[in-house]
Amino acid sequence: MRYFIELAYKGKNYHGWQIQPDAVSVQEKINKAISTVLRQNISITGAGRTDAGVHASQMFAHFDTDAVLTQKFAFRLNALLPDDIVIFNCKLVHDDAHTRFDASSRSYEYKIWLGRNPFSLDTSWQLYNQKLDIDLMNKAAAILYEHEDFECFSKVKSDVHTFNCDVTNAVWELNGNELTFHISANRFLRNMVRAIVGTLIDIGIGKTTIDDFNKIIESKNRSNAGTSVPAKGLFLTKVAYPYI
Repeated sequence: MRYFIELAYKGKNYHGWQIQPDAVSVQEKINKAISTVLRQNISITGAGRTDAGVHASQMFAHFDTDAVLTQKFAFRLNALLPDDIVIFNCKLVHDDAHTRFDASSRSYEYKIWLGRNPFSLDTSWQLYNQKLDIDLMNKAAAILYEHEDFECFSKVKSDVHTFNCDVTNAVWELNGNELTFHISANRFLRNMVRAIVGTLIDIGIGKTTIDDFNKIIESKNRSNAGTSVPAKGLFLTKVAYPYI
């Protein structure tokens, strides 16, 4: 039987989602907890691969087992997991369900604190002595709707068949000193959100124009886009499925 688990994690202490040699990952921690509870070797498949330091307020993963699992399974996993990884629930799905390939959309948020805040050091990028034109940044963000190919925001030498993404939401929202960039799409390229944010910040400080932003996208050249902003401000916030 195939199960989906819904979870969240703070990425500070992990070298990303995916298991890799000589580095602690979120996937490794959850594999170990599930294998311990079920007393069998379990390897989960996640909805995506967040990079080192990136957080997730909603993530899904799936695995197969012959055991009949109830909601108590989530409580048992949480008792074994570190405090910065939490399992919300466990749901039985159809045998062909896939957390990565079946996702219809994904949403991210990038959090910037305008000023200094010692309590958000691990979960936001702090900008001070920097004046941003947020209205202009929103005008530029809306241009993303007009394009499909985002190779200019992709990590160089990414192993993908296409750089096309359907961006359905891209907007900046200011709440007090917290500036948040919301973006949703059917899929994302590696490092895409952090590169978009870095390029939009360049527009906000007057380094880049909106006309330049269009030309950057059309160039399909990563070196023309802005720098990749720090991972600690990035959150995977929602993964949507047609059957959940």
